[in-house]
Amino acid sequence: MTFYEFNERFPTEKSAIDYFFQVRYNNVLTCPHCGSKVRVYRYRKRDKVCHCKNCNNSFSPFSDTIFEKSCTDMRKWFYSIHLVLNDKKGISGCQLQRELGVTYKTAWRMLKQIRGAMGNENMNKSFDVFVEIDETYIGGKPRKNNKKYDENGNIILDEKNQIKRGRGTKKTPVVGIKERNTQRVYAEVALPNEEGQKLTGKQLLSILDKVCKDETTVVSDDFTGYKILDKKHKNKFIHLTVNHSQGQYSAGNGIHTNSIESFWSLVKRAFIGTHHHYSVKYMQKYIDEMSFRQNNKNNPDIFDKLLFQSIFEQAS
Repeated sequence: MTFYEFNERFPTEKSAIDYFFQVRYNNVLTCPHCGSKVRVYRYRKRDKVCHCKNCNNSFSPFSDTIFEKSCTDMRKWFYSIHLVLNDKKGISGCQLQRELGVTYKTAWRMLKQIRGAMGNENMNKSFDVFVEIDETYIGGKPRKNNKKYDENGNIILDEKNQIKRGRGTKKTPVVGIKERNTQRVYAEVALPNEEGQKLTGKQLLSILDKVCKDETTVVSDDFTGYKILDKKHKNKFIHLTVNHSQGQYSAGNGIHTNSIESFWSLVKRAFIGTHHHYSVKYMQKYIDEMSFRQNNKNNPDIFDKLLFQSIFEQAS
């Protein structure tokens, strides 16, 4: 949807509110108190409030949604969603503040709520046949540069002086699974377990169990954490491996993890180019945003789907 299409679709505040009524109720109002679908009306001068004459209760159609308890115009909400969906690398709070003319606090909250709707999708046991799994580490490069140079200006290759990347650093691991046929992605932030370890085989297995059906073919790299699929659970998943440590990036016959790694490249571009920093507390919401964008990149009704997922009681 372009900017001009947006203006034609939602020329006024009432048109935006009416459109949300259509998405949520399909133009048939339902009272959340008594469940009645008759004698339920909208107030003439209060567009965001409805009344049920059966139980004599008033209610807001925006309750249990990301728009609940918000004084911001619905047209601004819709325009925010439009901007987020149209930008491949996401949009920052400062940029949204400039676009809408609101405070930074309001812009940041709106983005937080929109990302919450993007992650409001039940993907339980939705992957099968052939998937790729891989992990990445997010958190930026270490501030201290420990590189040392000789008299000719060459880097001294000493393990103590090398700056580590990824595994073994204090970065936060994120595990991603991509279904080969549909190109859909599920990604989850893997927080440290009780023993303080960053990433274990049990964590990887639990994430696979969430979204993959039994007897799914799983392709991974040679990280030792995936060996749990060959030992205790060799009869549950069909495990294939590509050996990255030896420079092998494809074992032939489609055995590679290049598809999920292409998704990581988009995640890193959003991190470096737009947001610059993710706090661990909100990192999952940023990952959900990139996953939603990947899963719906060819969906012409992506705007309506996000509006539907903004209704927590229906989309969960």
